[in-house]
Amino acid sequence: MKRIRQGIYAGSAVAVLLVTAGCGSGNEYAGKTGEVKPVSDSQKIGSAYGGDADGYGSGSGSGSGSNPAGDPGTVTVRGAGQLKLRDIPAVGAAVTDGQGLTLYRFDKDTAKPPRSNCDGECAKAWPPVPADEATAGEGIEAGLLGSVMRADGTRQLTLAGWPVYRYAKDTAPGEALGEGVAGTWHVVGADGKPAGAPAGGTQKGGAELVVAQNATLGGILADVEGRTLYRFDKDSAWPMKFGCLDSCLDTWKPAKPVDKTKISGIAAELVGSVKRPDGTEQLTIDCWPVYSFTGDKQPGDINGQGKQGLWFAVTDKGKKAKPSA
Repeated sequence: MKRIRQGIYAGSAVAVLLVTAGCGSGNEYAGKTGEVKPVSDSQKIGSAYGGDADGYGSGSGSGSGSNPAGDPGTVTVRGAGQLKLRDIPAVGAAVTDGQGLTLYRFDKDTAKPPRSNCDGECAKAWPPVPADEATAGEGIEAGLLGSVMRADGTRQLTLAGWPVYRYAKDTAPGEALGEGVAGTWHVVGADGKPAGAPAGGTQKGGAELVVAQNATLGGILADVEGRTLYRFDKDSAWPMKFGCLDSCLDTWKPAKPVDKTKISGIAAELVGSVKRPDGTEQLTIDCWPVYSFTGDKQPGDINGQGKQGLWFAVTDKGKKAKPSA
Protein backbone atom coordinates (compact mmCIF):
# COMPACT_ATOMS: atom_id res chain seq x y z
CA MET A 1 0.00 0.00 0.00
CA LYS A 2 2.79 2.43 0.80
CA ARG A 3 4.28 1.88 -2.65
CA ILE A 4 0.95 2.81 -4.33
CA ARG A 5 0.61 6.03 -2.29
CA GLN A 6 4.13 7.10 -3.20
CA GLY A 7 3.36 6.63 -6.88
CA ILE A 8 0.24 8.82 -6.61
CA TYR A 9 2.14 11.60 -4.84
CA ALA A 10 4.92 11.55 -7.42
CA GLY A 11 2.40 11.79 -10.26
CA SER A 12 0.75 14.80 -8.63
CA ALA A 13 4.10 16.56 -8.31
CA VAL A 14 4.80 16.05 -12.01
CA ALA A 15 1.40 17.48 -12.95
CA VAL A 16 2.07 20.60 -10.90
CA LEU A 17 5.46 21.14 -12.53
CA LEU A 18 4.04 20.75 -16.02
CA VAL A 19 1.25 23.23 -15.44
CA THR A 20 3.56 25.72 -13.76
CA ALA A 21 6.05 25.56 -16.61
CA GLY A 22 3.35 26.47 -19.14
CA CYS A 23 1.92 29.40 -17.21
CA GLY A 24 4.38 32.08 -18.26
CA SER A 25 4.14 31.38 -21.98
CA GLY A 26 0.46 31.90 -22.61
CA ASN A 27 -2.96 30.91 -21.28
CA GLU A 28 -2.45 27.15 -21.45
CA TYR A 29 -3.04 26.92 -17.70
CA ALA A 30 -6.38 28.69 -17.81
CA GLY A 31 -7.49 27.04 -21.03
CA LYS A 32 -6.66 23.43 -20.21
CA THR A 33 -7.04 22.92 -16.49
CA GLY A 34 -10.11 24.97 -15.59
CA GLU A 35 -8.52 25.57 -12.19
CA VAL A 36 -8.62 29.37 -12.31
CA LYS A 37 -11.05 30.46 -9.62
CA PRO A 38 -11.50 33.35 -7.19
CA VAL A 39 -10.14 33.23 -3.66
CA SER A 40 -12.81 31.94 -1.32
CA ASP A 41 -14.53 34.49 0.93
CA SER A 42 -12.99 37.33 -1.07
CA GLN A 43 -15.48 39.87 0.28
CA LYS A 44 -13.48 39.99 3.53
CA ILE A 45 -10.58 41.69 1.79
CA GLY A 46 -12.41 45.03 2.11
CA SER A 47 -10.18 48.11 2.12
CA ALA A 48 -7.18 46.04 1.10
CA TYR A 49 -8.12 46.91 -2.46
CA GLY A 50 -6.43 50.23 -1.83
CA GLY A 51 -9.33 52.48 -2.87
CA ASP A 52 -9.74 55.69 -0.85
CA ALA A 53 -13.04 57.48 -0.36
CA ASP A 54 -12.93 58.88 -3.89
CA GLY A 55 -11.74 55.58 -5.35
CA TYR A 56 -8.46 57.03 -6.62
CA GLY A 57 -6.02 57.15 -3.71
CA SER A 58 -5.12 60.74 -4.51
CA GLY A 59 -4.23 61.62 -0.97
CA SER A 60 -1.63 58.98 -0.19
CA GLY A 61 -0.04 57.97 -3.47
CA SER A 62 3.70 57.89 -3.99
CA GLY A 63 3.54 58.86 -7.65
CA SER A 64 5.41 61.45 -9.59
CA GLY A 65 2.83 64.18 -9.00
CA SER A 66 4.94 65.54 -6.13
CA ASN A 67 7.78 66.30 -8.50
CA PRO A 68 7.60 70.01 -9.40
CA ALA A 69 9.38 69.30 -12.66
CA GLY A 70 6.36 67.26 -13.67
CA ASP A 71 4.06 70.30 -13.50
CA PRO A 72 2.50 70.49 -16.97
CA GLY A 73 2.46 74.29 -16.68
CA THR A 74 6.25 74.46 -16.81
CA VAL A 75 7.83 74.77 -20.26
CA THR A 76 11.57 74.46 -20.79
CA VAL A 77 12.89 76.81 -23.48
CA ARG A 78 16.67 76.74 -23.07
CA GLY A 79 18.76 75.74 -26.05
CA ALA A 80 20.31 72.31 -26.53
CA GLY A 81 23.97 73.33 -26.54
CA GLN A 82 26.35 70.55 -27.59
CA LEU A 83 24.58 67.24 -28.01
CA LYS A 84 26.30 64.22 -26.47
CA LEU A 85 25.89 60.46 -26.28
CA ARG A 86 25.34 58.86 -22.89
CA ASP A 87 24.79 55.20 -22.02
CA ILE A 88 21.60 54.86 -19.98
CA PRO A 89 20.96 51.47 -18.31
CA ALA A 90 18.06 49.48 -19.85
CA VAL A 91 17.81 52.10 -22.62
CA GLY A 92 21.11 52.20 -24.53
CA ALA A 93 23.18 54.96 -26.11
CA ALA A 94 21.04 58.07 -25.74
CA VAL A 95 21.38 61.62 -27.02
CA THR A 96 21.48 64.25 -24.28
CA ASP A 97 21.71 68.01 -24.35
CA GLY A 98 24.67 70.07 -23.18
CA GLN A 99 23.55 69.74 -19.55
CA GLY A 100 23.12 65.97 -19.72
CA LEU A 101 19.32 65.90 -19.91
CA THR A 102 17.90 63.09 -22.02
CA LEU A 103 16.26 63.92 -25.36
CA TYR A 104 13.24 62.18 -26.86
CA ARG A 105 11.28 61.60 -30.06
CA PHE A 106 7.53 61.10 -30.57
CA ASP A 107 6.28 58.26 -32.77
CA LYS A 108 3.31 60.35 -33.92
CA ASP A 109 5.63 62.94 -35.46
CA THR A 110 7.08 62.46 -38.92
CA ALA A 111 10.66 62.78 -40.21
CA LYS A 112 9.96 62.96 -43.96
CA PRO A 113 8.94 65.70 -44.03
CA PRO A 114 9.81 66.82 -40.49
CA ARG A 115 6.64 67.62 -38.57
CA SER A 116 5.72 67.92 -34.89
CA ASN A 117 2.34 66.69 -33.70
CA CYS A 118 2.93 67.70 -30.07
CA ASP A 119 1.35 71.06 -29.25
CA GLY A 120 -0.65 72.61 -26.43
CA GLU A 121 -0.73 70.51 -23.26
CA CYS A 122 1.51 67.94 -24.91
CA ALA A 123 4.26 70.53 -25.40
CA LYS A 124 4.08 71.46 -21.71
CA ALA A 125 4.86 67.89 -20.65
CA TRP A 126 7.32 67.45 -23.54
CA PRO A 127 9.05 70.81 -24.11
CA PRO A 128 10.34 71.09 -27.71
CA VAL A 129 14.11 71.64 -27.89
CA PRO A 130 14.97 74.94 -29.66
CA ALA A 131 17.18 74.58 -32.70
CA ASP A 132 19.27 77.67 -31.90
CA GLU A 133 22.91 77.03 -30.98
CA ALA A 134 22.62 73.23 -31.12
CA THR A 135 25.86 71.52 -32.14
CA ALA A 136 26.90 67.89 -32.60
CA GLY A 137 29.31 66.34 -30.11
CA GLU A 138 31.34 63.14 -30.43
CA GLY A 139 29.38 60.24 -31.89
CA ILE A 140 26.68 62.43 -33.43
CA GLU A 141 26.78 63.29 -37.11
CA ALA A 142 26.46 67.06 -37.62
CA GLY A 143 24.69 66.55 -40.95
CA LEU A 144 21.76 64.88 -39.15
CA LEU A 145 20.92 68.05 -37.21
CA GLY A 146 18.21 70.27 -38.61
CA SER A 147 15.12 72.21 -37.61
CA VAL A 148 11.39 72.41 -38.25
CA MET A 149 9.03 75.37 -37.95
CA ARG A 150 6.39 74.83 -35.26
CA ALA A 151 2.84 76.16 -35.34
CA ASP A 152 3.82 78.95 -32.93
CA GLY A 153 6.56 80.19 -35.26
CA THR A 154 9.52 78.85 -33.25
CA ARG A 155 12.11 76.50 -34.73
CA GLN A 156 12.54 73.09 -33.11
CA LEU A 157 15.66 70.96 -33.31
CA THR A 158 15.43 67.80 -35.43
CA LEU A 159 17.71 64.76 -35.55
CA ALA A 160 17.57 62.75 -38.78
CA GLY A 161 14.36 64.65 -39.44
CA TRP A 162 12.70 63.75 -36.12
CA PRO A 163 11.64 66.67 -33.87
CA VAL A 164 13.43 66.46 -30.51
CA TYR A 165 11.99 67.05 -27.02
CA ARG A 166 12.86 66.99 -23.33
CA TYR A 167 10.58 65.45 -20.68
CA ALA A 168 9.36 67.73 -17.88
CA LYS A 169 9.75 65.01 -15.22
CA ASP A 170 13.45 64.46 -15.95
CA THR A 171 15.27 66.69 -13.47
CA ALA A 172 18.80 65.27 -13.41
CA PRO A 173 21.38 64.20 -16.01
CA GLY A 174 20.91 60.61 -17.14
CA GLU A 175 17.27 60.28 -16.08
CA ALA A 176 14.98 58.77 -18.71
CA LEU A 177 11.57 58.73 -17.05
CA GLY A 178 9.92 59.40 -20.41
CA GLU A 179 11.10 56.18 -22.05
CA GLY A 180 8.11 54.17 -23.26
CA VAL A 181 5.45 56.63 -22.05
CA ALA A 182 2.17 55.84 -23.84
CA GLY A 183 4.16 53.46 -26.03
CA THR A 184 4.97 56.40 -28.32
CA TRP A 185 7.73 58.38 -26.56
CA HIS A 186 11.29 57.10 -26.72
CA VAL A 187 14.78 58.22 -25.87
CA VAL A 188 16.39 59.21 -29.16
CA GLY A 189 19.59 57.59 -30.42
CA ALA A 190 22.35 59.16 -32.52
CA ASP A 191 20.67 58.06 -35.77
CA GLY A 192 17.27 59.50 -34.87
CA LYS A 193 15.81 56.08 -34.07
CA PRO A 194 14.74 55.07 -30.56
CA ALA A 195 17.83 54.38 -28.45
CA GLY A 196 18.67 50.69 -28.48
CA ALA A 197 16.79 49.94 -31.72
CA PRO A 198 18.88 47.75 -34.05
CA ALA A 199 20.19 49.48 -37.17
CA GLY A 200 17.71 48.97 -39.98
CA GLY A 201 15.59 46.81 -37.70
CA THR A 202 12.30 47.08 -35.89
CA GLN A 203 11.90 50.17 -33.75
CA LYS A 204 10.21 50.37 -30.39
CA GLY A 205 7.25 52.30 -31.77
CA GLY A 206 3.86 50.61 -31.40
CA ALA A 207 4.87 48.48 -28.40
CA GLU A 208 1.92 47.28 -26.33
CA LEU A 209 4.02 46.50 -23.24
CA VAL A 210 7.08 48.58 -22.38
CA VAL A 211 9.58 49.20 -19.60
CA ALA A 212 9.48 52.73 -18.21
CA GLN A 213 12.29 54.11 -16.07
CA ASN A 214 11.16 55.44 -12.69
CA ALA A 215 13.52 57.45 -10.47
CA THR A 216 12.40 55.54 -7.34
CA LEU A 217 11.62 52.04 -8.58
CA GLY A 218 13.86 51.62 -11.62
CA GLY A 219 12.53 49.79 -14.69
CA ILE A 220 8.81 49.04 -14.32
CA LEU A 221 6.19 47.78 -16.75
CA ALA A 222 3.65 50.05 -18.44
CA ASP A 223 0.88 49.46 -20.96
CA VAL A 224 0.45 51.06 -24.37
CA GLU A 225 -1.01 54.19 -22.75
CA GLY A 226 1.94 54.55 -20.39
CA ARG A 227 -0.03 53.40 -17.35
CA THR A 228 1.96 51.59 -14.67
CA LEU A 229 1.04 47.92 -14.20
CA TYR A 230 0.64 46.36 -10.75
CA ARG A 231 0.26 42.95 -9.13
CA PHE A 232 -1.82 42.12 -6.05
CA ASP A 233 -0.48 40.04 -3.16
CA LYS A 234 -3.94 38.50 -2.57
CA ASP A 235 -3.86 37.05 -6.08
CA SER A 236 -1.84 33.88 -6.53
CA ALA A 237 0.42 32.70 -9.33
CA TRP A 238 0.23 29.03 -8.33
CA PRO A 239 -2.33 27.78 -7.90
CA MET A 240 -3.66 30.74 -9.91
CA LYS A 241 -6.48 32.48 -8.02
CA PHE A 242 -7.97 35.96 -8.10
CA GLY A 243 -8.25 38.14 -5.00
CA CYS A 244 -9.41 41.24 -6.87
CA LEU A 245 -13.12 40.84 -7.65
CA ASP A 246 -16.36 42.81 -7.58
CA SER A 247 -15.84 46.35 -6.20
CA CYS A 248 -12.06 45.90 -6.33
CA LEU A 249 -12.34 46.06 -10.12
CA ASP A 250 -13.76 49.58 -9.91
CA THR A 251 -10.34 50.76 -8.76
CA TRP A 252 -7.95 48.22 -10.28
CA LYS A 253 -8.52 47.43 -13.96
CA PRO A 254 -7.30 44.08 -15.37
CA ALA A 255 -4.69 44.71 -18.07
CA LYS A 256 -5.51 43.37 -21.52
CA PRO A 257 -3.32 40.66 -23.09
CA VAL A 258 -0.65 41.86 -25.52
CA ASP A 259 0.93 40.68 -28.76
CA LYS A 260 4.30 39.18 -27.79
CA THR A 261 5.82 40.60 -30.97
CA LYS A 262 4.98 44.08 -29.67
CA ILE A 263 6.75 44.13 -26.31
CA SER A 264 9.88 46.02 -25.37
CA GLY A 265 12.36 45.48 -22.54
CA ILE A 266 10.92 42.27 -21.05
CA ALA A 267 11.52 38.60 -21.89
CA ALA A 268 8.66 37.12 -23.93
CA GLU A 269 8.54 33.97 -21.80
CA LEU A 270 7.39 36.07 -18.82
CA VAL A 271 4.38 37.39 -20.72
CA GLY A 272 1.12 35.42 -20.81
CA SER A 273 -2.62 35.67 -20.22
CA VAL A 274 -5.31 34.03 -18.12
CA LYS A 275 -9.09 33.75 -18.27
CA ARG A 276 -10.89 35.50 -15.42
CA PRO A 277 -14.06 34.11 -13.78
CA ASP A 278 -16.18 36.40 -15.99
CA GLY A 279 -14.62 34.92 -19.13
CA THR A 280 -12.42 37.91 -20.06
CA GLU A 281 -8.70 37.54 -20.70
CA GLN A 282 -6.12 39.28 -18.48
CA LEU A 283 -2.42 39.92 -19.01
CA THR A 284 -0.07 37.97 -16.74
CA ILE A 285 3.58 38.64 -15.96
CA ASP A 286 5.51 35.65 -14.63
CA CYS A 287 2.11 34.00 -13.98
CA TRP A 288 0.78 36.94 -11.93
CA PRO A 289 -2.33 38.80 -13.18
CA VAL A 290 -1.56 42.52 -13.60
CA TYR A 291 -3.72 45.63 -13.35
CA SER A 292 -3.73 49.38 -13.93
CA PHE A 293 -4.76 51.78 -11.14
CA THR A 294 -7.52 54.37 -11.62
CA GLY A 295 -5.63 56.67 -9.24
CA ASP A 296 -2.83 57.09 -11.80
CA LYS A 297 -3.76 60.19 -13.78
CA GLN A 298 -0.72 60.66 -15.99
CA PRO A 299 1.64 58.29 -17.80
CA GLY A 300 4.42 57.32 -15.40
CA ASP A 301 2.40 57.86 -12.20
CA ILE A 302 2.96 55.22 -9.48
CA ASN A 303 0.20 56.20 -7.04
CA GLY A 304 -0.74 52.54 -6.62
CA GLN A 305 2.71 51.49 -5.41
CA GLY A 306 2.54 49.97 -1.91
CA LYS A 307 -1.22 50.49 -1.51
CA GLN A 308 -2.31 48.75 1.70
CA GLY A 309 1.01 46.90 1.55
CA LEU A 310 -0.54 44.64 -1.11
CA TRP A 311 -0.22 46.36 -4.50
CA PHE A 312 3.13 46.71 -6.24
CA ALA A 313 4.43 47.85 -9.61
CA VAL A 314 6.07 45.09 -11.67
CA THR A 315 9.72 45.16 -12.71
CA ASP A 316 11.13 44.21 -16.09
CA LYS A 317 12.10 40.88 -14.46
CA GLY A 318 8.51 40.16 -13.46
CA LYS A 319 9.12 40.83 -9.76
CA LYS A 320 7.53 43.21 -7.25
CA ALA A 321 9.09 46.65 -7.51
CA LYS A 322 10.67 48.03 -4.36
CA PRO A 323 12.26 51.44 -3.83
CA SER A 324 15.99 51.39 -4.51
CA ALA A 325 18.25 51.95 -1.50
